Amino acid sequence: MNKVEFNQFLKNISKESLLVLDSSISLSSYVAIDISKNNKNLLNFDVSSSEEWRNYLEAYLAVNKAKIAFGGYLEQRNLYDRSNYFKNKTEKEQRNIHLGIDLWCKENTEVLAVLDGEIHSFKLNDNHGDYGPTIILQHKIKNEVFYSLYGHLSTLSIKNLKIGDKFLQGEVIGSLGDSFVNGDYAPHLHFQIIRNLEGNFGDYPGVSSVENIEFYKKNCPNPNLLLKL
Repeated sequence: MNKVEFNQFLKNISKESLLVLDSSISLSSYVAIDISKNNKNLLNFDVSSSEEWRNYLEAYLAVNKAKIAFGGYLEQRNLYDRSNYFKNKTEKEQRNIHLGIDLWCKENTEVLAVLDGEIHSFKLNDNHGDYGPTIILQHKIKNEVFYSLYGHLSTLSIKNLKIGDKFLQGEVIGSLGDSFVNGDYAPHLHFQIIRNLEGNFGDYPGVSSVENIEFYKKNCPNPNLLLKL
């Protein structure tokens, strides 16, 4: 399938929203959020501090009377400037374009399998600013094989996993970690769809540089085709 056909395939998997977080939280409790470099509110606090990020997000949720803030696909962010893991020599090479959807909420929130699938791989990605504990599920639907990545989990989420473990859609696969294990972020889920893992195991780039973004647009379609938020 080409990019357009695969996007339509994802969109048609379900007419309803597919959940990746605690099913007891109503969709009416979700609110969109912009944390791109264009959000001037981010200039009012230290974006290198996970504690100040947590305070900002908790205030944002309270003002909007929401429990989960979501967004970020193809969002260009200054947030990654704090970590040498993402920095490169030139602006064109700098990885700062987000390839998944982030869902910001409380630590220990249950994380769900978006579709029926099995554990492809899992890993503790412990670079500063990285995913922390991460799970990748493999899905097979109508002869199409693709993957979903769940990053910034708790350490318990990957403690007793085995490659090949099967999960049904909506089944709990883990929970959100805190800033001490999740790469030093406020608690959130990084959720990403991947067509070709390119040999990666328990990890896959979650942000792209400008020079590579056209490839990643094709390989990492918008997760909201499934979530429909």
